[in-house]
Amino acid sequence: MDNSKHQELVSFIWSVADLLRGDYKQSEYGKVILPFTVLRRLDCVLEPTKEAVREAHEKWKDKPVHHRMLLKAAGQSFYNTSPLTLERIAADPSQVAKNLTTYIGSFSANAAEVLEKYDFLNQIKRLDEAGLLYQVVGRFAELDLHPDRVSNLQMGYAFEELIRRFSEISNETAGEHFTPREVIRLMVNLLLAPDEERLSRPGIVRRVLDPACGTGGMLTEAHDHIRAHNPQANVEVFGQELNAESWAICRSDLMIKGQDPENIGFGNSFSHDRHYGKFFDYMLANPPFGVEWKKVKAEVEDEHERLGYSGRFGAGLPRINDGSLLFLQHMIAKMKPVQTDADGQTDGGSRIAIVFNGSPLFTGAAGSGESNIRQWILENDWLEAIVALPDQLFYNTGISTYFWILTNRKDAAHRGKVVLIDAREHFVKMRKSLGEKRKEISAEQIEELTRLYADALAVAEDPEHPLHDKVKVFDNEDFGYQRITVERPLRLRFEVTEEALDALKAAKPLAKYDYRDQLIEALRPLVGQEPCYAKAEFANRLRGALAEGGVPKPPASVDKAIWAAVSVRDPKGEVQTKRGGAIEPDPELRDYENVPLKEDVDAYMEREVLPHVPDAWVDHDKTKIGYEIPFTRYFYRYVPPRPLEEIDAELDALETEVQDLLRKVKK
Repeated sequence: MDNSKHQELVSFIWSVADLLRGDYKQSEYGKVILPFTVLRRLDCVLEPTKEAVREAHEKWKDKPVHHRMLLKAAGQSFYNTSPLTLERIAADPSQVAKNLTTYIGSFSANAAEVLEKYDFLNQIKRLDEAGLLYQVVGRFAELDLHPDRVSNLQMGYAFEELIRRFSEISNETAGEHFTPREVIRLMVNLLLAPDEERLSRPGIVRRVLDPACGTGGMLTEAHDHIRAHNPQANVEVFGQELNAESWAICRSDLMIKGQDPENIGFGNSFSHDRHYGKFFDYMLANPPFGVEWKKVKAEVEDEHERLGYSGRFGAGLPRINDGSLLFLQHMIAKMKPVQTDADGQTDGGSRIAIVFNGSPLFTGAAGSGESNIRQWILENDWLEAIVALPDQLFYNTGISTYFWILTNRKDAAHRGKVVLIDAREHFVKMRKSLGEKRKEISAEQIEELTRLYADALAVAEDPEHPLHDKVKVFDNEDFGYQRITVERPLRLRFEVTEEALDALKAAKPLAKYDYRDQLIEALRPLVGQEPCYAKAEFANRLRGALAEGGVPKPPASVDKAIWAAVSVRDPKGEVQTKRGGAIEPDPELRDYENVPLKEDVDAYMEREVLPHVPDAWVDHDKTKIGYEIPFTRYFYRYVPPRPLEEIDAELDALETEVQDLLRKVKK
């Protein structure tokens, strides 16, 4: 089917919207048109074997092999045991709702479940009550979607076109289930670009996973890209989706294309992994930004603590309000192992592409879950590149986004390195915005960025390249730092003041101390005396005062309370030491420094800290390793402010303009 017939088919289906106008909001059209399109396609696909299925149903309906024999008779991954078809249903106007409901209930479980997730029976009831059901069924019964006229590939394209249209007219929800096609195309290009030679091999089998697949756009694009490169390739797509309607769209899309719909699992990927134990060649995802994982907190934490690195979440857990890095760990756990033969040639392994906002780059200090996950990824040398995208690319958010590309089979040139590409200026303004989407990446820009990605290392080394400033290459360790604890000595002077006595009266250890009042009165004569800068000297003064007041040696808890009340921080005071002679650090003077992982801590202290506080030292037992990727800092370009004279001249011109306008108003 050529492009004109493709458009004719889509336009015909879209024309059903004319029937719905008034009874349905525009954003609801897809709730009717998509499931009816699926139903009509399944209806046409099953027509040639309908009688064979009916005969097999009668023959095997009470036997354990019933399901298997019906699949064999249908020659498909689904079947329908009813004698009805959409054409027969349309021929009996008085029984349309009843017959249609019976027909849908006669599908095999996998097809019936898809229609159920569309909430199709409620739509039938709603259409019937509006007096529209007979017209809609009749319109679709006229549509010829038989495989000998519309191939699986052509049907897939038509269905994708419908999905795109409904997503664009439903801006408030599109971003949750639909990623703009040009973003997907660029993402797939970058994911697959380094594997062009691998993908050309005859007889290859490639498995692709999207664990947050939405309506399946990424899976479709990856499948089509590989098949366009190698028509003989066997590409199996797998996905999982939490939203029922999106899952139904994705699964029915596979059914329409003749692929196995069982590969699309329903449910939360974290708590109910529908692809447990499977490994994939390629994985890609656009997980929801900043979505909390509180609902699956118990399951995720249990796996983290019980299985550690044997499970998916051993590296760490991000904060509860953003599960993005959980998706990435989930995908990493499904990477194929890399195998190396005797000649040093590698096989196996996987590549991953995922869309993130800026948070996973830097959120979380050293020792946090996010930092530990970044550390795990970088120290295993899995991160190949990060690409910064323009803002305002997505339907429901205008924030900046990034592609992370990971693999466990880097080529020799990329080992130990991470490529950063700044593609934030690669966009064209849309003539009409769609929700928050005001920019798109043109086909030419996709080609340019794909070439840039493939040649990134060479471009980074060539100052003459026009895109040289858009590419930077770092060692993995460049993103690591040591979070050191800088201590300074606790310096104290000792004196008795009225404030000190008040604090001592209120101290908990003295509440039941028999000599409490005597103690306070014994210390009162010391008020106003010169402070001591030596603890030993003040101890002698203290003992003398207690003896004179008739107070026996206080218990340890009371003694500690006394010293806490009379001790005052003083830069000129005596340095305090612990038992054994170690210097006591002052918690109030404690500071922290981030030292690059490649830099010697002592050298850093000599240069940056000790010239200002010579008595400082590092408590190495408290040092933590952290990782962050401050992308925008690496590409920051200083723009000097305009000259003051130019600003003054502009203000004067504006003031003159305002005065002129005011004079015109007064006239």
